[in-house]
Amino acid sequence: MRILLAVDGSPYTQKMLDYLAAHAEWLTSNHHYTALTVQPLLPPRAAKALGKALVDDYHSEEAQKVLVPVQEFLAAHQVKAVAESAVGPISQTIAETADNGGYDLLIMGTRGHGALAKLVLGSVATQVLAESKVPVLLIR
Repeated sequence: MRILLAVDGSPYTQKMLDYLAAHAEWLTSNHHYTALTVQPLLPPRAAKALGKALVDDYHSEEAQKVLVPVQEFLAAHQVKAVAESAVGPISQTIAETADNGGYDLLIMGTRGHGALAKLVLGSVATQVLAESKVPVLLIR
């Protein structure tokens, strides 16, 4: 099974990883993992003032801060994962990557807001659920 792990470096990502580690059937050589982190776009004026090279370096550094600990965690559990980063609208980019990448499942952590908070605040997880054609497993 090809599995996309949407990660952001938050405690919710760690909860997702802990869940996978606690369920041996998930961390097997039968699955092929890709860890994806998405950096939001900088405001256009800020990006223009900073210049393309500086903005690219910033996005790369931020992605590595998220991806390196995830890869280390998975490696400690004898799981190899491809690491990918992208820049753009977070929920849309995650959903498009899952849909266009031939993944069988998308796994991500979620804050677990109540219904009212989701209605008022929205969430990346809710938006991904609405946008993705790939099954999504939310870990709370």
